[in-house]
Amino acid sequence: MLKMHNIRKVYRTDTIETHALRDFSLEVEEGEFVSVTGPSGSGKTTFLNIAGLLETATDGQYLLDGVDISKLGDSDRSRQRNEKIGFIFQGFNLIPDLNLFDNIDVPLRYRGFNSKERRRRIEHVLQLVGLSARAKYLPAQLSGGQQQRIAIARALAGEPRFLLADEPTGNLDSEMAAQVMELLESINSAGTTIIMVTHDPELAARARRNIQIVDGRVSDSKAAPVAPVAEPA
Repeated sequence: MLKMHNIRKVYRTDTIETHALRDFSLEVEEGEFVSVTGPSGSGKTTFLNIAGLLETATDGQYLLDGVDISKLGDSDRSRQRNEKIGFIFQGFNLIPDLNLFDNIDVPLRYRGFNSKERRRRIEHVLQLVGLSARAKYLPAQLSGGQQQRIAIARALAGEPRFLLADEPTGNLDSEMAAQVMELLESINSAGTTIIMVTHDPELAARARRNIQIVDGRVSDSKAAPVAPVAEPA
């Protein structure tokens, strides 16, 4: 589904050249739940931005669903991003003056869905995250965990092929973080591919595979341990 080969990302100013990714290669299969860890400045956010088509690589090949992203123009890249990718951010990024229904509605309007289709999608995702009864609430009337659930609902309303989550539990306490992780696991079990950047090793361990990035390269990639099966009595 997602394949990067020898990706390089260089940021240049008049006096400084910073190599954020170096010969970065990674494959993510459809239906995976992958956590991405690594020290600050290792390239995690740059990887996520390139994967989400928010930035372009300096060199290398990025295939998304078999499409060579490097060969696309801006409009085709935007279409790929809008149709296939959902984003979840640490800061929720909800519009404070709009109720929850309208917060989810905004990106659907940009994509040109009619009102009937938008309502169907919004009601479905509100039910999925357990907040149907609060559709007319403002973000400030919710807890942090509930706001993140709405941010997830907004991402899911576009029916993306995969979700990119950047520290989705970073602003939550441990109880709320666990609830959000349970929701993400449920979404993944239903077939959505998830790539999640996190600093929390306990949350990273709950993904099916962990990618560690160090100095702009994949340093380690391993599957999560499988729990032993209990012997029958």
